[in-house]
Amino acid sequence: MVEQVAQCGPNEIDRALDAAVASLEETRRMEPYQRAEALSYVRDGLRKRAEEFAVALSQENGKTLAESRLEVARTAATFDVAVGEATRVYGEAYDLGINAMGAGRRCIVRHYPVGVVSAIAPFNFPMNLAAHKIAPAMAVGCPVVLKPASMTPVTALMMAELIEKSGWPKGAFSVLPCNRAAGQMLVEDERIKLLSFTGSPEVGWKMKASAGTKKVVLELGGNAGLIIDNSVTDWDWLISRAVLGAFYQCGQVCISVQRIFVHQDVMGEFRARFKKAAEALKSGDPLDENTTLGPIIDSANRERLQTWVKEALEQGAELVSGNTVARGGQGNNMTATILEEVDPSCRVNTEEAFGPVVTLTPVASMEEAFQMVNDSKFGLQCGVFTQDFNTVMRALDVLEVGGVIHNDVPSFRVDNMPYGGVKDSGLGREGVKYAMKDMLEERVLVYQVK
Repeated sequence: MVEQVAQCGPNEIDRALDAAVASLEETRRMEPYQRAEALSYVRDGLRKRAEEFAVALSQENGKTLAESRLEVARTAATFDVAVGEATRVYGEAYDLGINAMGAGRRCIVRHYPVGVVSAIAPFNFPMNLAAHKIAPAMAVGCPVVLKPASMTPVTALMMAELIEKSGWPKGAFSVLPCNRAAGQMLVEDERIKLLSFTGSPEVGWKMKASAGTKKVVLELGGNAGLIIDNSVTDWDWLISRAVLGAFYQCGQVCISVQRIFVHQDVMGEFRARFKKAAEALKSGDPLDENTTLGPIIDSANRERLQTWVKEALEQGAELVSGNTVARGGQGNNMTATILEEVDPSCRVNTEEAFGPVVTLTPVASMEEAFQMVNDSKFGLQCGVFTQDFNTVMRALDVLEVGGVIHNDVPSFRVDNMPYGGVKDSGLGREGVKYAMKDMLEERVLVYQVK
């Protein structure tokens, strides 16, 4: 146990929502530079206390110190992007005289904050994925109520300390650790005007169904594909990125590499190199600087994943490497696991593994690989390694995903790019500028010109 955190009930949530609504008049009237100054304070505080945040993050989440340091840096970068975007909430003005009806009239369009934002964040990136909801809301002047994941509330509360001291209006930001039953208020309550949720599809679509008339943004799961054609030249880069994409943060990433489709001409070379690199990962205590593969979040998820691997093996899959509880770990450390000859219907293929498990599949052509990537209920991102740019453009046109990453893994994400998926991978886009669009509503003034 890292810390004990008080749990909010309906009364505390009700008070937080009342405070958020009451603060809206103040947040919406803040000048752009004032919102930018508040965001700058949070960004600078994260950078000054980076190691403190990183240690707390590793303790509550189980990711390695290197992974935690990267998340803290990315969280600061997300607030940094929002600093600039806070001063770029533009409107527009134009003539309406496109016909006789509009003659002598002009139009002004301005954007206003939509209202209170309910932000529900996951355990795997408890800082940066929360920041992708908080920072855009602050940039446009929306109050926020944040429900952190039950297992990772500490760093959210630490960020709240910075926001409280930033000049952001009192009552305009609250952190509400609570159970799912109490948290349902943050889905259904009519005082909330936008719900932003990151988590599983099962939970996300249920939330959307019960959210009423409010706006909803869903960042859900995936079983991301990585496609490798036979034009590989830089094997070191490819293998280093494939291993990172598959096993970074123990595979507990929505855009983790889960399904790898390799041209049959280079499958043997890829398999041997990938296996060697995966087996070189060191499991252990996430606070040990030498650890490169931390634990799965809890025993229930480790057991679930090992059950899925067992099912695949029973249906004819071959184990290339892994599928053991790692020596030197702390119970939930699982070795990097690679499978091939996996039946397409197995859960390690069709569902989101959210752990250190990868399947390898040979393909005869890129078109075959595209079809296999699309044969999924998910569509978040896909990586394509090829030296043929026509193949890249074909991938963009054909793949049913929110993003195609050329010569890198689908796990690639920079915090100012639009990020999100299709099908069961979600609804809407994050990335500060793109999240802000959903947090604003347009208001039109039509006036006569004399």
